[in-house]
Amino acid sequence: MSLLEHVDAATNLAKNNEVQLLVFKIDAAEESPYYAINVFKTREVVEAKRHYLTQIPGAHPLLEGTIVLRELQIPILNLPKWLGVELSDEKKKASNLLICDFNGIIIGIRIMYAYRVIKKNWNEMHAPDSYRLGDDGLVINDTRLDDGSLCLVLDYEKLLADVIPQAMVNVESSVQSLANMTIPEKLKNGVVLIAEDSKTAQRHLRQIFEHAKIGYQIFNNGKDLVEFIARHPNPDRIPAVITDIEMPEMSGFTVIQQLKANPNTKSIPIIVNSSMTGDNNKREAAGLGADGFIDKTKSENILPLIVEKMGEMTTKLLPK
Repeated sequence: MSLLEHVDAATNLAKNNEVQLLVFKIDAAEESPYYAINVFKTREVVEAKRHYLTQIPGAHPLLEGTIVLRELQIPILNLPKWLGVELSDEKKKASNLLICDFNGIIIGIRIMYAYRVIKKNWNEMHAPDSYRLGDDGLVINDTRLDDGSLCLVLDYEKLLADVIPQAMVNVESSVQSLANMTIPEKLKNGVVLIAEDSKTAQRHLRQIFEHAKIGYQIFNNGKDLVEFIARHPNPDRIPAVITDIEMPEMSGFTVIQQLKANPNTKSIPIIVNSSMTGDNNKREAAGLGADGFIDKTKSENILPLIVEKMGEMTTKLLPK
């Protein structure tokens, strides 16, 4: 599959409320759980024993070192250790490295082996409340394999934030970026609605809005947000909606479709805040009616973008 076909496939899946997952194990033991990651965030799987690991003095305990792959220096993160599993030296030699791309940040995560690729509708992905206790949860949602086995989807953004925090959101700069902007009264006095399933991304957005003293409400998936708006007595008062693309129950593309198709909600500015930052995803979001798109690692720019899009929406609605 060419790169363009690869990107098109990712967008078409999300558009149809579907996701394709690479299922893997971090331990060869039969009773060890299955884990999954969106296949379009992965590049390749390589054998660990074929790549020399250069250790970095003083690095985070989960950062094992770096390998060089096709002239790229790639940090290797110890996923089993993050999940509380210590691999023996023998198992490490037999393990593989899953090379991933998060918003242009290339990392390798240690796994035992890749099992298979599966396709699921987002309504088959579930996020039990037990995964949402506190900010330290590592599991974001789950699904079932054909044989009934439970398969866990991890919060890879949390792994990145834990090990390579400099790659994540600069919350402090979010307030500075608002310093010379006039905040619309509707935003000052309103509540921005956010659909986001990652606890790490939720925490970043919470910090940004609280620093700016702007009201917000977070939903763990797009379905909950859409149902909340359907019950809202006055949707005109909602200053903006922020949505991720990949979420259990309902994808962000479906959120955009439903809100923009409804005369009562079509004027609400919708900003996509996603790690699926390919041009095709941006075009698809815009084609469905999204008003803006921002890379999750640059979420500090989200409030200026909302202010800008609210201004454009107001101008558009003014009588000519």
